[in-house]
Amino acid sequence: MTSQNQTCCKLTCYLGYIWNSIIYTGKGTTFHEDYGVSTKSVMTLIHELKNKGYTLTTDNYYTSPELAEILIKCKRDIYGTLRANRKDLPPLIKSSKVKKGEVLAFQKGKICLLKWTDKKPILMLSTLHSTSMVTVESKKSKSSKLKPAVVADYNNTMGGVEKADQCLSYYPVARNQQRKYYKKIFRYLLSQAVWNAFVIFKKNGGKMRQVEFRMKLIERLIEVTVCNPSTRRGPFPKSEENVVRLTGRHFPSYVDESESRKKSRKCVVCSLKMNENGKRVRRESRFECKNCNVGLCVAPCFEIYHTESNL
Repeated sequence: MTSQNQTCCKLTCYLGYIWNSIIYTGKGTTFHEDYGVSTKSVMTLIHELKNKGYTLTTDNYYTSPELAEILIKCKRDIYGTLRANRKDLPPLIKSSKVKKGEVLAFQKGKICLLKWTDKKPILMLSTLHSTSMVTVESKKSKSSKLKPAVVADYNNTMGGVEKADQCLSYYPVARNQQRKYYKKIFRYLLSQAVWNAFVIFKKNGGKMRQVEFRMKLIERLIEVTVCNPSTRRGPFPKSEENVVRLTGRHFPSYVDESESRKKSRKCVVCSLKMNENGKRVRRESRFECKNCNVGLCVAPCFEIYHTESNL
C-alpha cells in the first residue's frame, strides 16, 4: 500500500509496517524508473519486490492505467481509487452519472475500471477484481449493504497506511524551530523505526499499548549495564541510580553543614583511583550532587560521574 504527504511517500503492509519510504526532494529525488512522478515513485518503492507476486493497493494519487500495465508485465496486481482526470480513461466513465448502488464497469485485458455510487461516486481500478458484489456489515449501524468486492478489499487493506500515519501523528518528532532539514529527516526516520518495532512486537504477541512500548524503549536505551556485584569495586550505585546519574539535570552545590555532618564529603570518583602503593585514594570535597546524594570534586569528577557509564 502506498500513500504520500508533502515530503514523503510510503509503502506499508496491511498491518501498518512501513516497508519502504522515499523522502521527496523535488528534481533531486533519485528514482529507479523513468516515468511520471507518481508512477516512478511506486516503482522505486517496490523496486526490490518486483516479480514476487505481491498485490499493491494505492490511493488515487498513484493509481493509473499506466501503472497497472507496468505491474502486469512484472506479474503483479494492483487495485485502488482512481482520479477521473487520469489519461487513457474511457470518456463514458467520466461523464456517466451512476445512481446509488449501481455499478458501471469497463474491462480491457486484466484491467477493470469500475464506477460505483454510495454517498458519492467512487472510481476504482483493479487488475484482480471483477464486478462482483459482496455483503459488508457496518460496525457502527450494525446494518449490511452490497459493495463491489474491490471497494470492500480496498477499505480493508488501505487501513494499514492510514493506521501508520495516524499512530505516527500521535507522537510527532518534528520541532517547529528545527531549521536543519537533515535533522528533520533523521527524526522522521527514527519515528518510523520505532513504529515498525512496535508493529513487529504486536505481531509476535506483545500486549503493550504504543505509549507503554515507547516508554519501555526509552528506558532500555538509557539503561546502563551494571557490573556483576561480586566483581564490583567501591560504592557503585544500583541500576536505577545509574539511570538517574546519566540523565536529567545535575548541578554542584556546597555540602550542607550540620552538627552530625562534616563540611566535606568523600569524592566517589577519586575513591575509585589507586595510589602508587596500591591503596585507594581518599579525597574530601566541599561539593556534592544533591540529586545523586554523593560527594564530588567540581572538576573533573563531577563531569566524569554524570557522563561516563563504565565507572
